[in-house]
Amino acid sequence: MPKRPLVPALLTAAALALAALGAVGPAASAGPASQVATADPAADCPQLQLADRWYGDNAERIQRVIDRRGRCGWVDGEPPARTPYAVFDWDNTMIKNDISDQTLFWMIGHDKILQPPGKDWRTTSQYMTDAGARALRRACGPLAEAGEPLPTRAREPRSVRCADEILSVRTEQTTTGGAKVFAGYHHRRMQGMYAWVGQVLQGYTPAQVRRLATRARTAALEAPVGATQRVGSSRETAWIRYYPEMRDLVRTLRAAGIETWIVSASPKEFADVWGRAVGIGPDHTLGVFQLTTNGRLNGRLEGCGGVPDRADSIMTYVDGKRCFINERIVGITGRTALRPAPYAQRPVITGGDATTDVSMLSDATGARIVLNRNDDEVMCRAYDDPDGRWLVQPMFIQPLPRKEGRYPCSTTGALDPDGDEVPVRRPDGTVVPDQRDTVHAEN
Repeated sequence: MPKRPLVPALLTAAALALAALGAVGPAASAGPASQVATADPAADCPQLQLADRWYGDNAERIQRVIDRRGRCGWVDGEPPARTPYAVFDWDNTMIKNDISDQTLFWMIGHDKILQPPGKDWRTTSQYMTDAGARALRRACGPLAEAGEPLPTRAREPRSVRCADEILSVRTEQTTTGGAKVFAGYHHRRMQGMYAWVGQVLQGYTPAQVRRLATRARTAALEAPVGATQRVGSSRETAWIRYYPEMRDLVRTLRAAGIETWIVSASPKEFADVWGRAVGIGPDHTLGVFQLTTNGRLNGRLEGCGGVPDRADSIMTYVDGKRCFINERIVGITGRTALRPAPYAQRPVITGGDATTDVSMLSDATGARIVLNRNDDEVMCRAYDDPDGRWLVQPMFIQPLPRKEGRYPCSTTGALDPDGDEVPVRRPDGTVVPDQRDTVHAEN
């Protein structure tokens, strides 16, 4: 994929003024009256059709941002030079459950994982430990030659052992014996097991991966809600559902002239397949970008923010999500892409559910939608809500009950670049106090 911005990065004085209209809380700035276009309630402004399914006043607050920053808020009806845009995480934000999990489970169940080159699993990740590579080679090495499919669907003990080892890497980041599998990466730019799901696809063409993801998608959508499947010796989730409320939000944003993007920590090819059903095509999908050799994925990653290709040290994860948004959507290059963009170049609305999304969420100038999955750092930031732009939403399907106790924001709520647990801090450096869970399934 060419490294160029996919939306023009031009700015005008009018665009800068309009950027101030996105806030939904007490910190909002109305901007100069001469530059503000007030949405006419009688005008044909795109409206959320499923607003009554959102928690509290969340839909009203989102609608206010859409009205102000979309076409009903444009000065004299003219679009700004800088197209307003929104970005959303995919797994457990646009859908219930995880497309990386389901695609990997499906591949294990259909003998689609390929033996890596030289049967050396370190070729799948530069961060794989010797213990991780050794466990995978012992479990899977005897079952197939390099480049050949591993027989992981069989019920005979050797196949189950291999499937269990692969599954443990994905779900636990440890071997089945408990040894650490990944180490040595920057925990605000990379997540070893997330990147690894794409890296084990080396040897396939991108088109082949999209076909595999399509078949996995069909199986996950056809499985009943709550269904499980056997993967190795384990029972794992077997189903996914789109959130109708998020489809409706994307439809409304697009009708209002606000571009919508997927920014996922899953492989881009997976997100390409799933995004079409909500009207977001591959040209508006960012995911883990893998390089190719002779047209086939080679397990190496594209860089961002001054990090070169093949360094494999950055992906669409935490600050990496911000980087790829700034580089691919806005057009900011070099190390500057790792920092928040100028205010008027930031997204209008963002949505996410976990720590992987905190930098992207924080950059939104209008509304920051957080699906509550009790993930410490993102919930600490959402409940702290210093500028009134954070919106906490229970999951639309099978929402979680209230978290017992408080989120440990002031002590261990975040991870630093080395992976150590540290306090959650605001942009000014002050520590976020521990927070109670107040928006959950019982509301």
